[in-house]
Amino acid sequence: MEKEKVIFICTHNSARSQMAEGLLRFLAGNRFDVYSAGTESTFVKPFAIEAMKKKGINIRNHTSDVIDKYMEMDFNYVITVCDHAKETCPYFPATHQQLHWSFEDPSDAKGDDAFVLSEFCRVRDLIEDKIRSYFRIH
Repeated sequence: MEKEKVIFICTHNSARSQMAEGLLRFLAGNRFDVYSAGTESTFVKPFAIEAMKKKGINIRNHTSDVIDKYMEMDFNYVITVCDHAKETCPYFPATHQQLHWSFEDPSDAKGDDAFVLSEFCRVRDLIEDKIRSYFRIH
């Protein structure tokens, strides 16, 4: 049986979608083929890499990809994780479920590095809770 395909989308594919991809891969093992992309691509934020490292998940080698790269793929789940991506995300005709999970952008946090990292960790934990709940992972 073919694995279900999941893609997480945010604007820049730099933090929330990257953390979601890493979390689902880690939590679900080989249950899904997991991807992430942005409506624009930039780079994976160092604070996202560090927040995931604190959970024992390595996303250092992830790349920031633009959504166009995946337009020909059939996904079981297309999940936008920021409001801007929801508004600008293209339609995936073969998608079984297109979902929107709104999470604050931890990149907007202002303060010293410790505070900003704590915001990335907080958002990471919210994403993890949503993934565990939706995909019934305990």
